[in-house]
Amino acid sequence: MRLNLHTDYALRMLMLLAARGEQLSIDEIAAHYGISRNHLVKVTGGLAQMGLVNAKRGRGGGLTLAHAPRDINVGKVVRTMESLDGFVECFDASENTCPVAGACGLQGALSAALSDFLKRLDSYSLADILPDKNRFMAQLEAVSA
Repeated sequence: MRLNLHTDYALRMLMLLAARGEQLSIDEIAAHYGISRNHLVKVTGGLAQMGLVNAKRGRGGGLTLAHAPRDINVGKVVRTMESLDGFVECFDASENTCPVAGACGLQGALSAALSDFLKRLDSYSLADILPDKNRFMAQLEAVSA
């Protein structure tokens, strides 16, 4: 399983905002990670709709966390950014064309695995995945230098 780029970028953006603890522009975030500004604009919209970031437009604008890092749940971010209903074709009855649907145990096994995966992510906050802000920033700046 691989998370989509929007989920990856959303988590990276949240970690950077938490580590820096200050307002950052989309351009600054894109430069830190060497990723597309256009992708980050889309990700920002999703995070703002979730109420996880505050987005201030215009000159002097930028992004800040809307909540303390301990109050941002990683599982919630992944659930919102990912399309998990279509994890495999047989999860969506309206799209399912699998000839052995209902006769195999794969759907049940994958459903249980996905549930366990999300339950594990629910046990982490943004603060949990960013235990050392200084080390995080030092490594990020060393890589982007």
